[in-house]
Amino acid sequence: MHGGITIKDLRINDEIRADQVRLIDENGNQIGITSLNDALDRADEKRLDLVLMSPNAKPPVTRIMDYGKFKYDQEKKEKENKKKQKNAQLKETRFSLNIEDNDLQTKANQSIKFLNNGDKVKVSIRFRGRELGRKEPGYELMDKFTQMIGDVGVVDKKPKMEGRSLVMFLEPNTDKE
Repeated sequence: MHGGITIKDLRINDEIRADQVRLIDENGNQIGITSLNDALDRADEKRLDLVLMSPNAKPPVTRIMDYGKFKYDQEKKEKENKKKQKNAQLKETRFSLNIEDNDLQTKANQSIKFLNNGDKVKVSIRFRGRELGRKEPGYELMDKFTQMIGDVGVVDKKPKMEGRSLVMFLEPNTDKE
């Protein structure tokens, strides 16, 4: 375990328990099925390790390689993959049914900022009292909001009622290039 990254340790050299092994040399060429001692001797001649790659195969598959370098490369690859991962957060934009156009534009601009950062946006309209009787204006407002967002975001989940709120999810538009 190095710096929060776990690499599955493989059995090497004397830790391997099998009579016969399928051997792959340091260049990736199949040597074939040999005895464990023969495989260990070949690895020793080349001053490399015999590494058990897939223990559940019949016979187990081993490979001649520099195990230290292999582990180092694996850790480096995992660190790179971790860097590339983007943790998208869920941001929320709320407003009521009787929001003014300027305020709605401000909310849209804020949502565009979130979407450009790669975050998902939950848009919710809160209905109060008698507003629950007429939901059409809410759906129209959602459509208007979606148009204001433009091609920066796409609708992930269409607007639907959840309790007293009309909720819609937007996600960043990945194919806008």
